[in-house]
Amino acid sequence: MATDIAERSAALERLDWDHLHFYVGNAKQAAHYYATAFGFRITAYAGPETGVMGRASYLLEQNRIRFVLTSALGPDDPIARHVLAHGDGIHDVALRVADARAAFAAAVAAGAQPVTEPREVSDGHGKVVLATIATYGDTVHSFVERDAYRGPFLPGFVPLERAAQAPYDAGLLAIDHCVGNVGWNEMDRWGDYYAKAFGFSQLVSFDDKDISTEYTALRSKVMSDAQHRVKFPINEPAAGLKKSQIEEYLDFYGGAGVQHVAIATDDIVTTVRALRANGVEFLSTPASYYDKLSERVGAIDEATAVLREQSILVDRDDLGYMLQIFTKPLQDRPTLFFEIIQRRGSLSFGKGNFKALFVSIEEEQAKRGTL
Repeated sequence: MATDIAERSAALERLDWDHLHFYVGNAKQAAHYYATAFGFRITAYAGPETGVMGRASYLLEQNRIRFVLTSALGPDDPIARHVLAHGDGIHDVALRVADARAAFAAAVAAGAQPVTEPREVSDGHGKVVLATIATYGDTVHSFVERDAYRGPFLPGFVPLERAAQAPYDAGLLAIDHCVGNVGWNEMDRWGDYYAKAFGFSQLVSFDDKDISTEYTALRSKVMSDAQHRVKFPINEPAAGLKKSQIEEYLDFYGGAGVQHVAIATDDIVTTVRALRANGVEFLSTPASYYDKLSERVGAIDEATAVLREQSILVDRDDLGYMLQIFTKPLQDRPTLFFEIIQRRGSLSFGKGNFKALFVSIEEEQAKRGTL
């Protein structure tokens, strides 16, 4: 048993984010939106013109972040069925590994559900090894081994420099964490899944006393690798007087899936100002939140007046503090959204901000008639 655990740890100890693969109704238009609103560059394309039939994909990059946006070119493709069921959303949270075959074998041996066996794809730029396992809902994790590849992204993609460009540079650096919403009483099941399949440990957990308002509540736990590079918070609904944001998500998405992606910046004030200027919409924060901010979080480098102006939230733990803000949903269905986060030492996930955040979310739910 000890040997099995050691082998699993060795195969999965160097996990990092590789890319997020979105399935969308119109990849060309979605790519334009993420480029002009969030400052991504459209750098590569795959489709019938490059030998990839039945679908079109655009690679978007910004510093260490990669998004792939794919749409089907016909109604019978699994991607089309995914979009019909869920709307635009993230299908694959892909992870970079040193050895995809070993990572896949270790995860499956520990209980992960296999989706696609390891396979090698290659072109004149080298080779990539890919393998895929399942997680909650229709979401999957691909293991990507790309050390022997020097192409633009994957075989089938060709370089593409599109004219679409954001008016203001957003300064988004990397993925910080990726949050999944699961059904009633499923959080522990999926926490155990990540513990067994990946060797993750629980970084922190929150119950319905931590995350609640007068009307709604949820429970959450954060699973993480040992280096805290890859972090997966998992949310489930909790009983409340009205429908929570998790229940609303599950209804509109059609089941479990990725609720939001937290994207790191090293200057959240500048980033949020740029994103607002680019047309990104953020949740507002109750004005009373800032009245006793310094008493709650202590000394910080940012001016309270500026944070109030931009609706940026602050929380502190024993390692430092963090700043965060949440966009409104990125499409008409109130499902996927982004969090912008700046960490100043803290590993917190904003426990001290939950009440203010939930009030803002409930105000948006009330407008939609789903609270």
